[in-house]
Amino acid sequence: MGRRSGKKPFFSFSKKGRSAKRLEMQLIPSPAEHHLVSKSHCSSAAVADAPVSAATAAAQPHGGKVAKKKTGARLWMRFDRAGQSEVLELEKSSIIKRAAIPSRDLRILGPVFSHSSNILAREKAMVVNLEFIKAIVTAEEVLILDPLCQEVIPFIDQLRQQLPIKSPFRVHDLSHDAQKSATGEEWTKSNEAAENERELPFEFQVLEIALEIVCSYLDCSVTDLEKDAYPVLDELAMNVSTKNLERVRSLKSNLTRLLARVQKVRDEIEQLLDDDVNMAHLYLTRKQMQIQQFEALIASATSNSAGPHLTRLGSNANGSASIISSIYADDNDVEDLEMLLEAYFMQLDGMRNKILSVREYIDDTEDYVNIQLDNQRNELIQLQLVLTIASFGIAVDTLIVGAFAMNIPCELYDMQHIFTPFVGGTSGGCFVIVLLILVYARWKKLLGP
Repeated sequence: MGRRSGKKPFFSFSKKGRSAKRLEMQLIPSPAEHHLVSKSHCSSAAVADAPVSAATAAAQPHGGKVAKKKTGARLWMRFDRAGQSEVLELEKSSIIKRAAIPSRDLRILGPVFSHSSNILAREKAMVVNLEFIKAIVTAEEVLILDPLCQEVIPFIDQLRQQLPIKSPFRVHDLSHDAQKSATGEEWTKSNEAAENERELPFEFQVLEIALEIVCSYLDCSVTDLEKDAYPVLDELAMNVSTKNLERVRSLKSNLTRLLARVQKVRDEIEQLLDDDVNMAHLYLTRKQMQIQQFEALIASATSNSAGPHLTRLGSNANGSASIISSIYADDNDVEDLEMLLEAYFMQLDGMRNKILSVREYIDDTEDYVNIQLDNQRNELIQLQLVLTIASFGIAVDTLIVGAFAMNIPCELYDMQHIFTPFVGGTSGGCFVIVLLILVYARWKKLLGP
């Protein structure tokens, strides 16, 4: 009766259980705390997203909900001919179907080729990879990769400002007019009127803006490089020190990287200028117009062939043949694109010349510094030669003094007042030997003037 029972009551807990229960109660927030935490999190997120909200405010669809990010999807921004924009999350398969491009083109737009430059012509699209601008351009829209990047935001702003102002090709209107025209003469007149009033196609407007942004960015980089280069090089020419040499080394590294980037863009444009066929493939709007006009002509010829008059059928057939020949007559006309690319090619070539001039200035400064170091090295060698000649004269005097300092019988020791003349004579003789050697070195131009 006196012993306690080994059983514990059902409401008792161990120390470990009480600690776990207390930890769970601390982790579960109260409703008020949960409201405050979520409110502070939203406010901090709003502050963090403030710089990029300006670039995406106009592109967000009104009243739409943000969808959950798909696996493998990336952020794209879409611009159409009218300047309307929206932000999309698209997978690779969706982009391939939408733009009709191979999958390897998407790898070119990936992070591996971040600083490469490519302008590729495809059947229905143009792949643009210029420095930080990565876009897929079609005849109706442009898809921009990573639109929230700080370097891409100026490109988006320029698209938003310039695309609504310019009047692009009206592809559907021209195809509708071509369908209405019954003869080749009427279509030719309408085509000439459209050519007189037209501006650059939509894809070339986007390409021009992309080249303008990239060239402006590279030009600013070259200008900053020039501002930093010349004072550093002048300082190195005045004072050769480890600090100045390190600054020049960093400057040369930046110059090499910048030259490579400018050279890539320049080489890509030069490659396009050398290939007229590739430039003709970049006319996406013209190809779309040709396809629509050809389909309209086929439909018109089919409707006219149902009539009873064979003469009219023959004339329509001849007219259709002449129209088709005129449609494909200007396939090799790449003057607009050639003028556009030549302008930016000259600008990039000017940047390249500036960078090369800075590099030449660096090479000249290094040569000047090497000449200074060689001169100092020669002066040290001359000083070493003079000291060696002086040491030779002192060594001869020391040899004579050491020979007479030995404790051997000699008649000179018995002469009085011999020390001063002897020491003076030997020292003077050694000094004359040194002078003779120096004159010989000067005669042989071993010592400078």
